[in-house]
Amino acid sequence: MISKRRFLTASLAAAPAALGLASTSAAAEPPPTPQASQTPPPPSPRDLARGVIRDARKIVRKDGIEELRPIVLGGVTQWISVRGRDRRNPILLFIHGGPGSTEMPGSWLYQSAWEDYFTVVQWDQRAAGKSAASNDQAAVVPTVTVERMTADGEELVAHLRRHYGKRKIFVLGHSWGTVIGMNLAVRRPEWLHAYIGSGQMIHMQAAERIGYDFALREAKADGHETAVRELEAIAPYPKPDGSLTFNDIVTQRNWVIHYGGLTAGRSDFAYEINARRISPDYTDADLKAGADNGVNLVRLLPELEKLDYRPVTKLDCPVFMFLGRRDYQTPSQIPAEWLERVKAPAKKAVWFEHSAHMSHIEQPGRFLLKLVQDVRPIAVKAGDAAPDDAPGL
Repeated sequence: MISKRRFLTASLAAAPAALGLASTSAAAEPPPTPQASQTPPPPSPRDLARGVIRDARKIVRKDGIEELRPIVLGGVTQWISVRGRDRRNPILLFIHGGPGSTEMPGSWLYQSAWEDYFTVVQWDQRAAGKSAASNDQAAVVPTVTVERMTADGEELVAHLRRHYGKRKIFVLGHSWGTVIGMNLAVRRPEWLHAYIGSGQMIHMQAAERIGYDFALREAKADGHETAVRELEAIAPYPKPDGSLTFNDIVTQRNWVIHYGGLTAGRSDFAYEINARRISPDYTDADLKAGADNGVNLVRLLPELEKLDYRPVTKLDCPVFMFLGRRDYQTPSQIPAEWLERVKAPAKKAVWFEHSAHMSHIEQPGRFLLKLVQDVRPIAVKAGDAAPDDAPGL
């Protein structure tokens, strides 16, 4: 849940340098002539990289879908990307985390293979990413509530079903997105082939406590005096009344991330941040508009600290939990225990042994394999899928 970008402390290398794309020195160029001064400047190395990626992942099949477009949800312009190589395939709506950490700009890292089996929809929620860049943030931020954003999700699912002629779709919620996703599964199960939760939030207070204990335990074992001091300074965490403060969450997240509770084996999130910088779907203005997503957390924190789905004991659609064994952002033991109790037409826990919170990036091959083997057959049985090129996959 909670923003990845906000809490990184390491400086990040510039993406063009990482790509080996060197810019030409202005000092080495002759003074521009009057005619040359009217010529548009050449594309930046970053834009060149974006163009390469955009062309490489271009969908060329006539029966495919490749759209990047705005849509109005709840009176606010919000952006979606819709991509798939065969429009007969089921729709898979990915609801991003954060709050405010959009998935669209980094999705090129892993999503292309998904597009053989699903029509994948990435959605920039209100006050995030391209949607933030398209609206007056001062007017939109006060509307950031769990109820309003769940209603946005309902409107989006209704639009996708209507626009693409689908009776049902798949919803995949990640981290904060599992709040919207779970609410959709509870309210609109008849619209869903299945709900898939990855980094599922069930009971925030318990999750925060487990994550804190992990970070403090690792810091003590590591002999990291600064980490121990900062973590002990916010104890007890959460407070006895269950409350959380933004600054305390920042401290907890910094050290959870440092000890691999976000991405197993990594102490920061620089690899994904740099991938965003050369997103084929984003401009520099989009990146800048969505850079400070802490405001969304501040708005939602009073609701999130009370979040508790444990009383939900029945869902009327199939449910899958994709669980990172090393996840300490939203510790997997909590949704795993919840899933054992819940009643649903079908349910399954899928474990990713070498992942933390970002299973779809950490183990992308296994993540897709489980989507194809365990999830997609529900749509196949309902007649909502293109024939497989490889029967029995």
